[in-house]
Amino acid sequence: MGAVDGCRTTDDDGSVPAGRIPEPAERIPAPAGRVQLRPAARRFIAYGKELLRGEWLRIVAGPAREFRRRGVPGVALGILVVLAVIVVHELIRTRTGAVAIRLTGEVRGDLPLPLVLLRTPVSLVLTDPGLPVWAGLPKLFLAFALAELVLGRTRTLLIACATSLAGTLGARAMIALGHGPLGLPPETAHVLDTGPSAAVAGLFAYLAVVRRAPVLALLTTAVIVVPSVLRPNLAGREHLLAVGLALVLGVAASVRSRQTDAKSAAAVAG
Repeated sequence: MGAVDGCRTTDDDGSVPAGRIPEPAERIPAPAGRVQLRPAARRFIAYGKELLRGEWLRIVAGPAREFRRRGVPGVALGILVVLAVIVVHELIRTRTGAVAIRLTGEVRGDLPLPLVLLRTPVSLVLTDPGLPVWAGLPKLFLAFALAELVLGRTRTLLIACATSLAGTLGARAMIALGHGPLGLPPETAHVLDTGPSAAVAGLFAYLAVVRRAPVLALLTTAVIVVPSVLRPNLAGREHLLAVGLALVLGVAASVRSRQTDAKSAAAVAG
């Protein structure tokens, strides 16, 4: 027989008889230690998972499929840029090579603008000889290889050159302003340009916009922009300018792509 309090409420084993809805006090409690999340928190977690999943597909899975389809030629630009950086870094350690690289690739704020424009392509693979080159090669390869798989070789080169040149020209303007919140000291004009780092920052920022990748945008901001703000110098200012131009170009490309898709959809519907 079950327990009796005026009427039968449970069977002999303590379970609720079939056919009767248990009172709230009789409902089975949640397992001990299990946190009951609020609906808003569950929606936020679901949104975060969907966001990460979408970014994984656009930034990792999609380019990986493209790499399997195209093979090594699909990342040829990334390989060539890395090899060029290594060759230039070794050449500049020799007397003859240092002279040749200085005459063809060194960019500074005190040089005439036409000469700066001519040297910009070589300056993309010219790193600071006083810094270790090997540590930055994985990031360099990833930026150019990923951009080549997503954007194509031509647009990758255009974005890299444009963002690097934006940093260089912007720094020249800041040097002309002199001391001040937006200016740079005159002696900065004798400092060697940033080399490939501005192009890497610009490529990552552009990819973050056109591929709708907020996590990549956050990482770009944390790794490149924040140090540039905390320690303002020539390289930091050039990185900020490169990222700024890349964001503008990325937004413009995204708007143009949406307009093209809308026109195509309207043409199909019509």
